Amino acid sequence: MRPFVSVVIPTYNRPYPLAELLEALSRQTYRHFEVIIVNDGGIPVHDVVALYPELDVRLIDRRENEGHVAARNEGVKAARGDLIMLCDDDDLVLPCHLERMAAALEHADFAYADAEIVQYRVKNDQRVPSARFLFAYEYDLEAMRTFSTYVPSGSVYRKSLHDEIGCFDTTVHHYWDWDFFLRAASVCRVTRVAAATVLYAFSPDGDNVSRHMNDKRRQYLRRLCEKHGLGDLPMKNFWLLLDEPEVAKRRAKSEVIWDGKPVVSRFWAQKNASDH
Repeated sequence: MRPFVSVVIPTYNRPYPLAELLEALSRQTYRHFEVIIVNDGGIPVHDVVALYPELDVRLIDRRENEGHVAARNEGVKAARGDLIMLCDDDDLVLPCHLERMAAALEHADFAYADAEIVQYRVKNDQRVPSARFLFAYEYDLEAMRTFSTYVPSGSVYRKSLHDEIGCFDTTVHHYWDWDFFLRAASVCRVTRVAAATVLYAFSPDGDNVSRHMNDKRRQYLRRLCEKHGLGDLPMKNFWLLLDEPEVAKRRAKSEVIWDGKPVVSRFWAQKNASDH
């Protein structure tokens, strides 16, 4: 029996990237999955979902914007699958991704893949890749306590894990994924899949970059450190951290698969056609 996977996607006011993700999911070679989209108080996305009837999609509309961590928790609770796959609404997975992750879980409880970090320029609402680099590091749990190289998008794990460690922790917000990984790794078998089957959107000027070192973020980091006994970790820019000797020596080889072409969604194609 091929395990049934629930893909959990929180979204907030990003219909075009969300549509690209649905396009990427429609191309998966592994077909035994459902998609749970949790719209966290954002603009309606029913018209985006309607363009992918071949996908088994459930859309949960939240009245208030409570944040992506709480939205993920709601998505997991609604999941029917034996396995959960996490994905941000602006990240993408290559067609072979789910197939490889399901295979990896034959001998593990939690699998995460390598990624390509992709910067985009937006042209007429279409994201066009402008830069890319490989994000691949050896799995070293002790080293992960200093700098996390876990990319949550595309990671797949047994839903029963939540029965053991609970839900995602909203009190660490920016560091929810690091916290989740450390908790998971303490109780289950983790494996890294050495293939860059995830395209992780990252902009030096965007809202997902760590150089905005505000007090709130520092507070979340302090809470994470206290929770896991990590000591007093410094807040550093993501790009600078990658050049730290302790991080750089963990760089690993990985299979690079992506052809570099943008993912064109039906939503964009429809909107573009109606505008002309």
